[in-house]
Amino acid sequence: MEITIILIIGIIFISAFVRSTFGFGDALIAMPLLAMVIPLNQATPFVGLCAICYSSLILIKEWRNVKFKDVIILIITAFIGIPIGIYFLKGNYDQLMKLVLGFFIALFSLFNIFKPQLFHLKNDKTAFLFGFIGGILGGAYNTNGPPVVIYSALRKWDPKYFRATMQGFFLPTGLMIAIGHAVAGLWTKPVLIHFLYVLPGVVIAVILGGILNRRIKKEAFNKYIFVILLGLSVFLIYQNI
Repeated sequence: MEITIILIIGIIFISAFVRSTFGFGDALIAMPLLAMVIPLNQATPFVGLCAICYSSLILIKEWRNVKFKDVIILIITAFIGIPIGIYFLKGNYDQLMKLVLGFFIALFSLFNIFKPQLFHLKNDKTAFLFGFIGGILGGAYNTNGPPVVIYSALRKWDPKYFRATMQGFFLPTGLMIAIGHAVAGLWTKPVLIHFLYVLPGVVIAVILGGILNRRIKKEAFNKYIFVILLGLSVFLIYQNI
């Protein structure tokens, strides 16, 4: 087996494990690492297909915990932003997009490491903005989660339902992103082959992450993850300056 395939399987296993444990974060790990191994226009549709699997597997067991009323506006406005992100992905902007991805992950990592005190959104009137930005980032990099995570913090979502509710957002938007990638011609042979290679590991990682989700002290582990991501993002920026 080629070293590239081994690296891809390992990266996706780790990212699937993180998604299952925390409810988000898979693309933040997978995208900067895969961007060092395969072209960005292969990494994005590939991670998009994997993300649909994560959400589906988690929701099979936890769909009753999804608070759909909290994410419906986010989903609708994300659908509007997704084609814009795919447009940039299809263009010849690989180096620029890697820089943007690196800076975005660095900022979101710093946000999660230092946990600044945020104001409280008392209603969902600004949900459209977070959903729209999430859609653009999702179409371009599969990183549609961070704007919604920030929105959830501002709205003070109940932690008990956070993991499942995030999947309630990720599954429909992930399907729309995947359809957009397919229509744009990004489902190439290498993308589909890589996807088939990682499927067994994805199932195992999601099961293990679900077990850990019920046992781990999430705050400490979460901080370590984002410190690592900060380092990866700095390296990605350095590579493309």
